[in-house]
Amino acid sequence: MPPVEAAPPVPTLRQRRRAVAVQEILGAAEQHIVEHGPHSLSLRAVARSLGMTVQALYHYFPSRDDLVTALITKAYDDLADAVQAGIDAARDPAVPRLVVAAEAYRRWGIANPERFQLIYGAPLRHYEAPADGPTTQAVRRMGAIFEQVLFSGLTMEQLAAADIPQLSPALRAHVQHLSLNGIGALPPAAVALFLNAWGHMHGLVALEVFGHTAFIGAHQAEVFHVAMRNMFTDLHNRIPPVEAVVATPEPGR
Repeated sequence: MPPVEAAPPVPTLRQRRRAVAVQEILGAAEQHIVEHGPHSLSLRAVARSLGMTVQALYHYFPSRDDLVTALITKAYDDLADAVQAGIDAARDPAVPRLVVAAEAYRRWGIANPERFQLIYGAPLRHYEAPADGPTTQAVRRMGAIFEQVLFSGLTMEQLAAADIPQLSPALRAHVQHLSLNGIGALPPAAVALFLNAWGHMHGLVALEVFGHTAFIGAHQAEVFHVAMRNMFTDLHNRIPPVEAVVATPEPGR
């Protein structure tokens, strides 16, 4: 019989209270960002809104950077959750899953402009995300979702044979040394396609969230939908069918 997995330990009362307090602090910080923008964030203002001292808040977030890191991570996770929920709820097989994911991404950005600005706007002064920390992991999760909807059903040989302008040796070498936990697991040609698609999608959303496409009025959703469908079609037209790709034999065969 397979071994029975031990049940995870039950959090202590102190741990549960701490978890509740952390969520209250994050909620208050998010509300402060909504009301005043991310660049006005301060521990003192958040503590005051909760009726606590800054010294008490330090027990949960020792510095402003720790709070900012938690807020950015949570924003990325909430955005990724919204995108995944949109994909899971999709019922029309005629709409590519990339388009569904992109539209969910857009909806979250429009509904949460200040938090969108926190993660994609001008960097907060004097803040530096921890190297390979929780914000990086959250970004990788987002990237993995879009990688799946963009390249689902395609082989590595197809992706490697994508019709794109030749990459410089320096760029190709850089791409090949990216973390295997991220887009570095893809062939260089696919990385170029991924970044092109991401930039196109995100650029249109950022323009709308920051008010630069207001002149389109109520037609912005339709314009975005058409742009994403065209992008998906153009991108996949660059990838040869599987029968047209000759796999490279493994060494020794």
